Amino acid sequence: MDPGVHNSLTYLLLNGSGAGTRRGDCRVNLPAHPGRKRRGSRSVCSADTRRHNGPPLKKKITAQPLFAGMAELAGLVQRLEVAVGRLEGLSGAGEAPVGAVSVYVDAFDEIINGPVAQYFSLSQKIGGDVLKHAEMIKQAFTSQKQLLVSASSSQKPSDSVLTTLLQPVSKAIQQVQEFREQNRTSPLFNHLSAVSESAPALGWIAMAPKPGPYVKDMQEAAMFYTNRVLKDFKEKDKTHVEWVKVYLSIWTELQNYIKKHHTTGLTWSRTGAVASAGAAPPRAPAGGCPPAPPPGPPPPPMDLSGSSGGDCAPEDRNALFKSICKGADITSGLKHVGDDQKTHKNPGLRSQAPVRAGPKPFSSSPKPAAAPTPTRTLPPVMELEGKKWKVENHEGVEGLVISDTELKQVVYAYKCNKSTLQVKGKINSITLDNCKKMGLVFDNVVGIVEIINCRDVKVQVIGKVPTISINKTDGCHVYLSQESLTCEIISAKSSEMNILVPNKDGEFTELPVPEQFKTLWDGKKLVTTATEIAG
Repeated sequence: MDPGVHNSLTYLLLNGSGAGTRRGDCRVNLPAHPGRKRRGSRSVCSADTRRHNGPPLKKKITAQPLFAGMAELAGLVQRLEVAVGRLEGLSGAGEAPVGAVSVYVDAFDEIINGPVAQYFSLSQKIGGDVLKHAEMIKQAFTSQKQLLVSASSSQKPSDSVLTTLLQPVSKAIQQVQEFREQNRTSPLFNHLSAVSESAPALGWIAMAPKPGPYVKDMQEAAMFYTNRVLKDFKEKDKTHVEWVKVYLSIWTELQNYIKKHHTTGLTWSRTGAVASAGAAPPRAPAGGCPPAPPPGPPPPPMDLSGSSGGDCAPEDRNALFKSICKGADITSGLKHVGDDQKTHKNPGLRSQAPVRAGPKPFSSSPKPAAAPTPTRTLPPVMELEGKKWKVENHEGVEGLVISDTELKQVVYAYKCNKSTLQVKGKINSITLDNCKKMGLVFDNVVGIVEIINCRDVKVQVIGKVPTISINKTDGCHVYLSQESLTCEIISAKSSEMNILVPNKDGEFTELPVPEQFKTLWDGKKLVTTATEIAG
């Protein structure tokens, strides 16, 4: 390259070009254009400053070599690439680089260390079944945190692998619900029901695209039972009231957490390896079953090269088709069977009949029935706990009587068969649950009489009752008194219901409760009326 051009390019690279460049005391000689007559050197920078508004530049600009500027530019590009790589690793909401803890994992820790820890502390004060339930909930949150840690550093796996990763949380929820069913007679049953109804909210990790509203629905299901807890303990023990407040705050904070970090579903990492079942934390909730073993290897491929037992060689097939094409001569090879060889004409041949080589005929002899699984028999209970009379597991007892009653007390009869219960005085409410061939006689009830999951029960009112509710019951006879003729009878999913109304002579008139209904559209709304059953 000509030295003049080299110096000119270097100057323009370091000081800019065109207008805006101050004229200094620098002169650069440019070669003349080819074909033109050289008239001397032209000045790029002139010392003449008459057209320059400012004072003349005293510092002379020294041209640098071109390769020095290019080397510096290459270094800047390399540093820029490194910075961009770091920014890409840190990009994404809640996503952290490999080896670091995600932002949403730290946020979930705040829920565990905050409302969950407070709920566990209050459950320790209450103790009993509530504490055992709290330990299961705490373990469920721990299992969910382990899944969040895996999601923060791994990409979303296939549906089958994801199902395996969700097993620890699923088993923890199932354990919470089973504990409630196993302790239906617990004095803190409303506490257990509130936790059991809302525990499925931890399944939000499998709900898309709206996990937040799903958690809210589960929280509202728990509030039905928490309201009962507040009603029972509002004036007795403030610890239970605080327990309700803290427990509901867990799901409120979880909704806020999902709205901030997992609006449309669980957020998986964009980098890292795809999550696998082997990388999932193997820890399961206490009392849970170990994960199922992996499936065995697939069966070996079928060998289609050889012929099976049902296939025929080509020559056999040709012989078969040849015999079919004989027409009427196809029966020429059959042998004639005379009358002396027929078993239905010679009874003596029946005893000499060949033994049947095929499968045995169907045997009409009944198989021995399997022994029934022995059921666990619970001891009968009839006691007063707080304001609840518990009458449970009585079999064939005719003289059950509750006489010392108060207005605020309730009676709960559970799994009583072939028994009779009499309740004297005035009481708040009576419930029959899962009873068979049960008889109930009571004086006065100011609330409601509920009959749930029963069969062949009889209820007699001596005094007055405002409401009788019959749900999921087959066979129910209700004997009303003159004072209780105005009571409301509410039924659902029940059959064989009869109401017996007293006459003036002391006899009862039996009236069936409708079970079949007819619904019509009148142009504005649906109109439902009871229909009479023919016959």
